[in-house]
Amino acid sequence: MPKKPKTNQEVAVFRKRVCDAATRLFIEHGPENVTMRQIAAELGVSAMTPYRYFRDKDEILAAVRAAAYNKFASSLSRAVNRAPDVRAKARAVGDAYVRFAKRYPAAYQMMFDFSMQDEERYPELVKANARAHETMIGYVQLMIDAGLLQGDADLIGYMFWATMHGIVVLEMAGRLDREIDADTLREKCMRTLYAGMLASPPSLEPGPPAHEDQA
Repeated sequence: MPKKPKTNQEVAVFRKRVCDAATRLFIEHGPENVTMRQIAAELGVSAMTPYRYFRDKDEILAAVRAAAYNKFASSLSRAVNRAPDVRAKARAVGDAYVRFAKRYPAAYQMMFDFSMQDEERYPELVKANARAHETMIGYVQLMIDAGLLQGDADLIGYMFWATMHGIVVLEMAGRLDREIDADTLREKCMRTLYAGMLASPPSLEPGPPAHEDQA
């Protein structure tokens, strides 16, 4: 008898197994050093089985990274939606960001440690990446609309994002001195950024040329 076709749920379950196995290998060896045969061996299936669910390794990597971006975006969106006001939303994003990085280090690493050529070939990855970007920018626009900040929302969002990412990476790598608490560092950095933005609203427009000190 011919094999019974797999249901959509069965396909989804096995695709997740492939992605989970691939994630472990990608993080341990780097995506460029992982083969489809290794992924199959990790799963304990024949070398050709993963090809029934994904075209190639790059498609698996795209699926893994898209899932990470979506999980990240969902975590931050929930935090924003639960916050009672605009200031609280800003704090909630920062707290959720740190929680996500610590709770899901593999997903965090898949988002930021690896990149792909021709990402536009994978619509789900492009969509997930854009969604993650929006979670890091949307609350900034709310702050601007409420009169708490001025400037370009996209640029401000990236400034906050870069600061958060830098602190998270330093903490996770154990590169902060013992007397430097990561949460305190984050609070001080954000307060300093916020104060600076009030004094000089960030803009993507070129600023005035710098002049050398006159003697």
